[in-house]
Amino acid sequence: MKAAEAGHRVWLGMVIPKRHARRSVTRSLLKRQIRAAMGRSESSLSSGLWVVRLRSPFDRAHFPAAASAALGDQAGEELAKLIQRAG
Repeated sequence: MKAAEAGHRVWLGMVIPKRHARRSVTRSLLKRQIRAAMGRSESSLSSGLWVVRLRSPFDRAHFPAAASAALGDQAGEELAKLIQRAG
């Protein structure tokens, strides 16, 4: 992430296991969602290393398309909740 003017630095690490997101398109979508969510919330987070890890798979029955808008929306909502709770 970018360093802010006052020396505020937020580094981002991501772990998206292949066993939870089989398709590379899905993993890429999730990484984009994570970067966007962290970018929106960077000013409210404390400086340091932040690691986001996908702990469980998304149900393929609910999201048959590898990079569906519904999957992106749900991932974005969950990330916003997590970041709000952490920040």
